[in-house]
Amino acid sequence: MVKINEDLQRERDKCTFKIAELTTLIDGGRDRTDARREREKVLLSRTKDLDGVPEEYLSHKEKYERAVKNSVILFGLVRQMQEEGKTSVTDYRDVITALLASAQTRDGSPLGVHYIMFMPAILNQGTEEQQAQWMPRAWNSSIIGTYAQTELGHGTFVRGLETTATYDPSTKEFVLNSPTLTSYKWWPGGLGHTVNYCIVVAQLYTKGQCHGIHSFILQVRDEETHEPLPGIKVGDIGAKLGLNSVNNGFVGLDNVRIPRNQMLMKHAQVLEDGTYVKSKNSKLIYGAMVFVRVVIVFDMVNYLSKASTIAVRYSAVRRQCHTKEGEPETQILDYITQQHKVFISIATAHALRVTANKLWDTFNTVTEELGGGNLNRLPELHALACCLKAVSTADTANCVERCRLACGGHGYMHSSNLPLTYGLVTAACTYEGENTVLLLQTARFLVKTWQNVDTAKLTPTVEYLKNTRSKGFIEKWQNSTECIIKGFQIVAVGKISSSVDHMQQRISNGMALENAWNMTSVQLVSAAEAHCRVIILSIFYEVMNKAMATVSPELRRVLQKLVELYCVYWALEKVGDLLQYAPIAQSDIREMKSWYEDILVELRPNVVGLVDAFDIRDGILHSTLGAYDGRVYERLMEEALKSPLNAEPVNQSFHKYLKPFMQGKL
Repeated sequence: MVKINEDLQRERDKCTFKIAELTTLIDGGRDRTDARREREKVLLSRTKDLDGVPEEYLSHKEKYERAVKNSVILFGLVRQMQEEGKTSVTDYRDVITALLASAQTRDGSPLGVHYIMFMPAILNQGTEEQQAQWMPRAWNSSIIGTYAQTELGHGTFVRGLETTATYDPSTKEFVLNSPTLTSYKWWPGGLGHTVNYCIVVAQLYTKGQCHGIHSFILQVRDEETHEPLPGIKVGDIGAKLGLNSVNNGFVGLDNVRIPRNQMLMKHAQVLEDGTYVKSKNSKLIYGAMVFVRVVIVFDMVNYLSKASTIAVRYSAVRRQCHTKEGEPETQILDYITQQHKVFISIATAHALRVTANKLWDTFNTVTEELGGGNLNRLPELHALACCLKAVSTADTANCVERCRLACGGHGYMHSSNLPLTYGLVTAACTYEGENTVLLLQTARFLVKTWQNVDTAKLTPTVEYLKNTRSKGFIEKWQNSTECIIKGFQIVAVGKISSSVDHMQQRISNGMALENAWNMTSVQLVSAAEAHCRVIILSIFYEVMNKAMATVSPELRRVLQKLVELYCVYWALEKVGDLLQYAPIAQSDIREMKSWYEDILVELRPNVVGLVDAFDIRDGILHSTLGAYDGRVYERLMEEALKSPLNAEPVNQSFHKYLKPFMQGKL
């Protein structure tokens, strides 16, 4: 049995709450904890043989080939668990969690988009007949698909896509075409060499009219030989900062014909004679994008939990400098600056987790309402998914980088798993909607809501706008979590109101609406972010307060401090906004800084217990710095010895280049 690092063990011994109790709370119940652990046990027990030379030493081609092998094994296990009832066939979150649970997919999987976009798109946009035709084959992986929307020349601006789908009534077929180089689809995961089908988003033309973007099922490779089909040019887009196992690809189409029934027609249809039947609401076709943005928020929780676990455990083991002469070097976890870097990542993981759960519930509720013809909350859901995706990815990228920096030079090592994690979360800031553009989409919803705030019935996430109209909403500032949340509501209202006023003033002075929007866009992005901060803070406070009523007093005190930490941290980060809009004084800010420092000190004894409660196995964490036993230095050396350069005592380059150079014989 491996001995636990003494410093790390001492940290665990002084934890004041039961770690298992918090783990159960995080998972949402003991049954879910047991189910998750069972999935992880099956995956890890069957994937031990997947390790070999660390993938950072592999070529781009070798990484892909290993990823295909590993993914086939892993998804085969997921399918097996579905058949055995260990995970639900219809619960995408279980499937995704099972996939992310393995270190072998830590740089992404070429099969991932098949599960998180291809199938959801068919479910969301396909008719019952189309679902019956395609979903069984997709579930058993007899076909593997991806989602091809982004083009070389257009990304977030979906309406600007150039790929065309022209209906030919004489053959009852659509003709798909890429008219320019910039219209080539670019980025779909697995498209390069993995999938044989994809959902293609294209401009629909019928009877000489363009009806905007619609989705089509396209076969790109032969089901037996896997050769590209006629008229299709497809391949891999090359190496990237991260996600190099995803096999992102490109595809160009030269008048490729598909049957009429391969247009997804749940919301809009093209009849056999070419007649176009319009959707009840054009935004219904964006359901797949909303779904994947929900998934992304959950992804951020996963990455952030890992990063904070690595940084906290390393900080407990690492000793650096003396605070007092004659005493041992100090655990870097004892430095307030280190606590400031790392502790917020733990609180953020919890805040985003409960917010993601709320978003998931909202998504399911609105989806059910859409099925009954109720479209009232669709704009709210879209705005919510946009801003939460943007803010969660930006915050996670910032927190992961803080964790990496908190680990000093060792955090720069690939074996720490922090550089790779950072690459993954920064990628999320741009895929499935670039964050600035997504915040502007939320801003459009907020502007429209504000313009009708006195007359319209407001949906749940914007109800606060009606009551929060001025600084009078808070009579006197008090340093409490409740007051901070109210302060952020005032800030959001102030920024939304100011943005609308500035835009309307510009329009009144003769500026076109589009130009006025562009000139005000920096303010609008800030307003949308402020609104999202209100959402996250409010949900975190409300959900955790309910949870605190059900847990032990020991855990309750720790959870209370996590909520306070998150609220106070962001109040200090946005203190300029509070000074501008809320009735807060400089003396309040000075007291808040002391409050923040006190929270760090109060959380310090329990911080290792807090990350242990994330319950991330070493085989999933895959970090030399963050393993449960704390054998940091031993693991760093073990990983260093795996470098191919250490396979021989003298590298051939010495005799070939260095020795002649050193002897002056070049």
